[in-house]
Amino acid sequence: MGKTSHIGKMQKKLVLGFVALVVAGSLSACDDARAGADAAAKQLASSLAALDVGQLAVDGKEASAANDQLKAVFQGLGTKPSVTSGDVKLDGDNATFPLKYTWTIGSAAWEYSSQASLKKSGGKWAVQWNPAMLAPQLADGETLSVTTVPAPRGQILGAGDAPIVQDRPVFRVGIDKTKVGADQVDSSARAMAALLGLDVEEYAKQVAAAGPQAFVEGLVLRAYTADINEAKIVAIPGGVSILDSLSLAPTRTFARAVLGSVGQASAEQIQKSNGALRAGETTGTGGLEQKYDSALRGKDGVEVVGKPATTTAGQAPAAKVFFSVPPTAGTAVKTTLDLKLQQLAEDTLAGVGPASAIVAIRPSTGAVLAAASGPGSNGYNTAMLGQYAPGSTFKIVDSLALFRKGATPDTKVQCTPTLTVDGRTFKNSEGYPETSLGSIELRDAFAHSCNTAFISERDTVSQEQLASAAQALGVAVDAPKLGADAFLGSVPAAAEGTEHAASMIGQGKVLLSPLAGAVMAASVANGAPVSPQLVVNADALATQAQNTQSPGASASSTASPTATAPPTATPSPASTQPITKAEAAGLADMMRAVVTSGHAGFLAKVPGLPVGAKTGTAEFGNDNPPKTHAWIVATHGDLAVAVFVEDGGLGATTSGPLLKSFLTAAG
Repeated sequence: MGKTSHIGKMQKKLVLGFVALVVAGSLSACDDARAGADAAAKQLASSLAALDVGQLAVDGKEASAANDQLKAVFQGLGTKPSVTSGDVKLDGDNATFPLKYTWTIGSAAWEYSSQASLKKSGGKWAVQWNPAMLAPQLADGETLSVTTVPAPRGQILGAGDAPIVQDRPVFRVGIDKTKVGADQVDSSARAMAALLGLDVEEYAKQVAAAGPQAFVEGLVLRAYTADINEAKIVAIPGGVSILDSLSLAPTRTFARAVLGSVGQASAEQIQKSNGALRAGETTGTGGLEQKYDSALRGKDGVEVVGKPATTTAGQAPAAKVFFSVPPTAGTAVKTTLDLKLQQLAEDTLAGVGPASAIVAIRPSTGAVLAAASGPGSNGYNTAMLGQYAPGSTFKIVDSLALFRKGATPDTKVQCTPTLTVDGRTFKNSEGYPETSLGSIELRDAFAHSCNTAFISERDTVSQEQLASAAQALGVAVDAPKLGADAFLGSVPAAAEGTEHAASMIGQGKVLLSPLAGAVMAASVANGAPVSPQLVVNADALATQAQNTQSPGASASSTASPTATAPPTATPSPASTQPITKAEAAGLADMMRAVVTSGHAGFLAKVPGLPVGAKTGTAEFGNDNPPKTHAWIVATHGDLAVAVFVEDGGLGATTSGPLLKSFLTAAG
C-alpha cells in the first residue's frame, strides 16, 4: 500500500513537470514571436522614414522594386516623413500594426495612419508590401506630389474702399518650346523678342536655357495693340499668348511711384527674402506693394495630389487629393487716395518734361488725396520722397516765426532792391514791382515775395525759431499716421550769416518734399498741425506681417534694391508749440493777398471758395544764371495742394497754371 502510493506520487510529479515544461516552452515561443514582430515593425517604420526599404525582407515584391516604388511615390513631396509603428497584433504567423506618418508640407503638418502587415516565414518576419501602406487609398503605380494653391493677392483700395490695385486680365506672351521644333527655337525666340521690343540676344539665351517643356515669358500685356496682337504672336512658331490675371492699377502709370508694382520675384529678391519667397512667386516691388507685401501676398495653400502612372485615351490624369490646406487671401491695403483727383493730378502733369509732382491733402483729416509724380520723374516718387529747396513758399514758416515775435500782417518791413549779408548779395526776383519797395506791410512783402524784406528780419528770428515754426506747421517732423515712406523736410536748427539769410527765403540747407509743402499749406487751412495719412490700416498690416512672417525672414527681407537713400536729417517729434488758429488766420490772410494783390492773381477766378497761395522759386546748381525749381502751394476750402516742377523756372509762371488747371477741374 505504501509503495503503491509512493509510485503514484512520483508519477503525478512527472506529469506536472512535463506540463510546466510545455507551457513554459509555449510562452517563450510567443514572447520570441512578439519581440521579432515588434522589431520588424519598428525597422519598417524607420526604413520608411529614411525612404529606403532596400534592406528589408519583403513578401509579395522584390525588395529593390519596393524600394523604387517607395521613392517614386514620395519623391514629389520633396521631404522625408516621421514614421512610428503602433501596437502589433499577432495571429499565428501573421502580424498587423498601424503606421503613423507626419509630414511637413510647407508650413502645414500632414498626419495620417495606415495599416501594415508582416508574415513569418522560415523564422523571419517579412513585410507584406501594399501601396496603401504608404498612404491610405494609394493605388499601385500612383505617385504623390505637392501643388501650391496661390493665395489671392490683397487689393490696394482708395478712398471709400474704391479698388485701385486689383486682379485684372493680362496676356502673357512668349515662346512655348513644346510647340516649336528644336531647330526653330532660336529663330522663334529672336522673332518674338523683336516683336515685343526685347533685347534679342538676352531673350534668345533665356529660351535656349529653358527646358524642352518650358514656356518662356517675354512680356505681359494689359491688352493687345496694333503692333503686338494675337495674329502676329501666333504667326511665330511656338509663339503663344496666355490669358491670365495680375494685380494691377487702372492704368500702367496710375500712382505707380506710390503704389509700386507686382511681378515675379527676381533672383535677388528671393535671395534677400530668407526663405519667404520662392522661384515663380509674385511679389511687390517698390511703393506700398513692397512695403506691405507679406500682408498683401497672404498665405498660399498646398495640396498633396496623387497621379496615376498611366492615362486613358490620351487624357490628362485625374488628380486625387490626399491632403489640402486652403490658401489665406491677402489683406487689402486701404488708402486715402481719391481716384478722380489722383488721375486728374497725373493728367495735369502729363506734358511736363522735368521731374514734377502734385500733392493734394484734406486739411481737416490729413488724408492724402493725390500724390502724383510726372513722367519726367522716371518712376521716382518725387511727390513724397523728393528733397528740394522750397524757395519762397518757406516764407509761410518765416511769417509764423515773425508772428511769434510780435509781428502781424500789418507790420512794416523794409523791402530793398538788394541786400548784402557777409559779402553775399541777395536780390528780389526779376520783375519785382517798384511800387512794393520801401517800407511796406508784411502782407505786401509776402504777396509779392520780397526776398530782402524777409532776409532783413534775420536778426529778429533765429534759425532755431525758424526750425520751431516749421515743426509747428507739421514740417520736418515724424508722420506716424502716413503708413508710407516719405520725406517731410529738413530745417537746420542752427545756422548763421549767409546760411541763415538763405534759410529765410527757403534756400541754403532747407529742404522740403512736395508732400511737405502740401502739409504746410494744410496746417494753415486747418488752424492746427496736420499729420498726413495715406494708409488707413497701416498698424493692423504691420501687426499681421509680424505674426505671419516666415521663419528666418527679417522685416527688411524684401527691401528693394533701389530703395531710396535715407532723409538728410532725422525727423523730429511733433511740435511742442503747434500753430494756433489765430496764427493760422494771419497766414491765411497773407496767402489770400497773394491772389488778390500779388502775383497769383490768375487764381482769383477759380470756382468755389477763395484760394490762398504762396509761390516759390528756388535756385540750384552752379549755372549762371542759376537754374530754378518752380513751386506753388495753395488752400481751397478743405483742400491743400502743392505743385512742384524741377528746373521749371518761376513758380508763378510754371507751377501756377498747373495749379489753376487742377483746382478748376477738381471743382
